[in-house]
Amino acid sequence: MTARVDHLVTSGTFSLDGGTWEVDNNVWIVGDENEAVVIDAAHDADAIAAALAGRTLRAIVCTHAHDDHIDAAPALAAATGAPVLLHPDDLPLWELTHPDRAPDGELSDGQTITVAGTELTVLHTPGHAPGAVCLHAPALGTVFTGDTLFSGGPGATGRSFSHFPTIVESIRTRLLTLPPETVVRTGHGDSTTIGDEAPHLQEWIDRGH
Repeated sequence: MTARVDHLVTSGTFSLDGGTWEVDNNVWIVGDENEAVVIDAAHDADAIAAALAGRTLRAIVCTHAHDDHIDAAPALAAATGAPVLLHPDDLPLWELTHPDRAPDGELSDGQTITVAGTELTVLHTPGHAPGAVCLHAPALGTVFTGDTLFSGGPGATGRSFSHFPTIVESIRTRLLTLPPETVVRTGHGDSTTIGDEAPHLQEWIDRGH
């Protein structure tokens, strides 16, 4: 059985640099009837656990460490026994939210996470955050981009730990090189495809930040 992708939207707040905003987050669950991984444990550990429906959780993968993407990770880990995985470059952001609870393991560029016979390849895509990663699942024809690439362009780079030229370079070299039909499953809002976003690269560069 091939892995499937389940989608959950959770609501809460995002806080950084002294501001707080209401946000809806996409939580992605990749797996089969027996096991799964969660990409971005946002806001509501109970809702995510319910969506797992008794499946074994192999890992909680953090695309980056902004608080709205990791706030429920420790509680979900405690409930399921699954490890929390984060790229080490995002530890300073993680520690703003969870100073007393470190992640359980590191993500690195090129690493593969296998669930239900399906490989997710870690792509380090800094810019929105230093340790931001995307997860490419060729067998599913999809890439999970967190807040690196949205329908309509790059993720925000106006706050601490973010850098616009870096995110554009990450998107150009790591994401727009994927097959154009690849479905982009984002951290917030609607999905898109690589082919729909690729023609707009120069517009984003010209728009700058």
